[in-house]
Amino acid sequence: MRERLASLDVFRGFAIAAMVLVNNPGSWKHVYGPLDHAAWNGCTFTDLIFPFFLFAAGLAMTITLGTRAGGPAALYRILLRRAALIFLIGLGLNLIPAFQPSTVRVLGVLQRIALTLALGGPIVLWGRERAAAAAILGLCGLWLVLELAVPVAGADGVVAAGRLLPGMDFGAWLDRLALPGHLWAHARTWDPEGLLGTLPATATLLLGSLAGRHLAAPAGPRPKWRGLVLSGAALLALGWVLGRALPINKSLWTPSFVAFTGGWAFLALGACHAALDESPRRDLARRLCLPLTIYGMNALFLFVLSGVAARAIQTLRAGGVPLKERAYLALATLPLSAENASLLFAVLFNLVMFAVACAMWRKKWFVKV
Repeated sequence: MRERLASLDVFRGFAIAAMVLVNNPGSWKHVYGPLDHAAWNGCTFTDLIFPFFLFAAGLAMTITLGTRAGGPAALYRILLRRAALIFLIGLGLNLIPAFQPSTVRVLGVLQRIALTLALGGPIVLWGRERAAAAAILGLCGLWLVLELAVPVAGADGVVAAGRLLPGMDFGAWLDRLALPGHLWAHARTWDPEGLLGTLPATATLLLGSLAGRHLAAPAGPRPKWRGLVLSGAALLALGWVLGRALPINKSLWTPSFVAFTGGWAFLALGACHAALDESPRRDLARRLCLPLTIYGMNALFLFVLSGVAARAIQTLRAGGVPLKERAYLALATLPLSAENASLLFAVLFNLVMFAVACAMWRKKWFVKV
């Protein structure tokens, strides 16, 4: 593509800004309702954010790899090195603040991003639209077979197939088998970024790659945003229909979740592309969305920085009280509900990260992995 896609930068910026917002409430006991995940089945605004980020990663991969010199094998080696570095950064974050390799959580958000890049890379590099579509169906189909047809022992010791409950499904059994003692500390018997869920999560990334191919194709008589919106509406409907038989569930990353969240991602990208890349008034839209563009230019760096900062203020103490708790208690003295005080803390934390993003933008510091 001859010029940078403003819609991609804004879409990615929205995803990372929202991710920082929902990951940093003032108190996990008083999370602002719309910024909380669904308890198990279902989909909230917060449940859309990680799929949006993977979708953006697939979109960016398709466009940026198409502009780099070298054959597919050389590009894949670069991609594998990038995936390995992202995985190690995520693992390093999990070692902060308590350096305990014997019990460290191996998986996580960055680790899932890395694994989907490694799995989806060959399809993006060597295949085309049909290969990506076939891979999406194959990955979701394999997940369905393993989850619904293979009996395994749940956390309660009962052997059965198709129990899509916390700690009882095939994915949880696989995680306990492969990573004993290294799972999510809040559950210990399953992990929300588990190994099996990486398969359909890669399907989400490949949906983004299809969007990227659509945007990179030569211009036709119809605006490209229409194709994005129509695809989004179709996927949203498919996700809703599938959800009648198979729950929409982020922790399991069910195929219905892939379709439902992919539909929202296509719709959001279509709206961004219509306003920022194809509208006669796109210059005005780009100025209005500049804060999200600034966020999106250093998305991965800001996510890591926010993780380090969150752990630091939770660990460092003043008068025996963690800095985060002290700040939240100060906000709680305002005439606000506990949930709104928690939301205000998250907004202020996000503004601090945005200030860093602005400083980097002005100095033209763009951190690439």
